[in-house]
Amino acid sequence: MTSTFAGVDVLGVTEVAALLGISRQRVDQLSHSDPDFPEEVVTLGRGRLWEKEAIEKWAKATGRTIVGEE
Repeated sequence: MTSTFAGVDVLGVTEVAALLGISRQRVDQLSHSDPDFPEEVVTLGRGRLWEKEAIEKWAKATGRTIVGEE
């Protein structure tokens, strides 16, 4: 499920994981170890949020599959 924050579609770690078909733990690893992984747009008490468009762009640039795309 995508949410909107300040007019931008944003995803939490669970949604990023689902979009990429990976675990939440792997999202956390990538966000800390891959210098090209998008920066979160905001960190809330319940977690970090990323811009959906930035995650999709990064995924395509790195040859990763986006779940639901053919």
